[in-house]
Amino acid sequence: MSLPYENATSGDRAIQEMQKLLREFGCGKFGHMMDFDAGELIVQFEHRGRPVMVKASISGYAAAWLRHHPHGPRIKNTLIQHQRKAKEIASIAVYSILRDWIKGQFTAIETGVLSFEGAFLGQIMLPHGGTVLDEMITRKLLPALPSAAS
Repeated sequence: MSLPYENATSGDRAIQEMQKLLREFGCGKFGHMMDFDAGELIVQFEHRGRPVMVKASISGYAAAWLRHHPHGPRIKNTLIQHQRKAKEIASIAVYSILRDWIKGQFTAIETGVLSFEGAFLGQIMLPHGGTVLDEMITRKLLPALPSAAS
């Protein structure tokens, strides 16, 4: 079974679609950046004066791809080449994942399923540049998840 988005072909097209979508939903500002050191795609936009920052982990997707496609004797590439392939696939897939997630969130907002805050609370940027989620984690406001052993 394949991993969703592993066959995505164009991060550029997904970004263009995301930008068009955000403009249609009334966003006046939009930007994106790849943080190679952190292994993240970062998308920022502003909706009705609220700045939003969404991060997607390339490293996380690559690790998931490797779990679905483990290196073994039938793989012609070396382990390093196989890991590079995972990163390449991930760096395209995360664009499509974010596009679809943002589209889903705005569709939920427009149809009254969620409020803007309900859809993007964790990604809303605070005046100091962090997000609400970052602040909640820093202040330890989220309860710990139960361990798998429980």
